[in-house]
Amino acid sequence: MLWYTGTTENRNGVGILINKSLKYGVVDIKRCGDRIILDKLVVGDLVLNVISVYDPQVGHNENTKRGFLEGLEGMVRSVPTGEKLFIGGDLNGHVATSSTGFEGVHGGFSYGIMNQEGEDVLSFALAYDMNIANTLFKKRESHLVTFSSGQHSSQIDFDLSRREDRRACLDCKVIPRDCCPST
Repeated sequence: MLWYTGTTENRNGVGILINKSLKYGVVDIKRCGDRIILDKLVVGDLVLNVISVYDPQVGHNENTKRGFLEGLEGMVRSVPTGEKLFIGGDLNGHVATSSTGFEGVHGGFSYGIMNQEGEDVLSFALAYDMNIANTLFKKRESHLVTFSSGQHSSQIDFDLSRREDRRACLDCKVIPRDCCPST
């Protein structure tokens, strides 16, 4: 099953794909524009909130970026503390390899050099008591890089979860593009 929010203009848009056996567990879907979607599902005794995001790219005007952040913060605040929360998507920031200043958020394993957008991702995670799962496990470069174009590679897609659920995250890595069939 696919839940999607976006436009027909071939820009922006995010979705969440879940196994069809879980579709009856979906109890709520919230959308915030064409960049944020939340699926709430009940699996056994757990209530899971999965948010998919597409953060505005570097160079977008500040109003667009502020609107995105306000929408994401509102969505996160709407999730009760006792429920599980996962955020995944293109956050368009470089969080760097160092965790200095963000030790509880950043696990110390990443790719690239920090930029302002990456610092914003880390600050968001810190403010909402989350960690960035992609940074928790040592991986080879091909399992860190989420975007490549020519000679340029970066890690801009991240998975966040509440720090209280850190022990439940056993692994997190990128599936290299050359392992996936293209359409």
